[in-house]
Amino acid sequence: MPGIRLSDHCSILVLMKPIVASAALLAVLLSFSNLYAAEKQWETGRIMIVEKKFHTRVLYYLVNTPVTQDDPYYEVSLQLGDTVLLTEFTPRHAADDPPDGWTDNAEVQIKVTDKHHVWVKQSGGMELQLLIVKRMPAVTQLAAPKPAPVEN
Repeated sequence: MPGIRLSDHCSILVLMKPIVASAALLAVLLSFSNLYAAEKQWETGRIMIVEKKFHTRVLYYLVNTPVTQDDPYYEVSLQLGDTVLLTEFTPRHAADDPPDGWTDNAEVQIKVTDKHHVWVKQSGGMELQLLIVKRMPAVTQLAAPKPAPVEN
């Protein structure tokens, strides 16, 4: 062929090498991302305490006096192994109560999805996402020391 020279083919191959290398690197990275994104598993834990509390927020000011509203939420302490998660559950409506099975020492399934959120599943299958406020080590109750004998 009169218009194509051997040097043109070599320059095309030189230009395609970075594209092929980039495609291979992308394929390797995509295969590793599937391994890293493994689904978190449900673990058995228990609800230690459920306590109703209120967040007070300012709605507006009337002659330098704040008009406030109390928004209810539930502080739920969850024990998962040797960790206690202090969480908050905000109901959709102010008059809503926590789910029926959420009592002190109730056993639930817990899945910590990230640093700030945890899912709680009851035996009925209902799942709710809670906000993690604080993480604490679980306190084990030590046996009370025996009283010293009284000498007369």
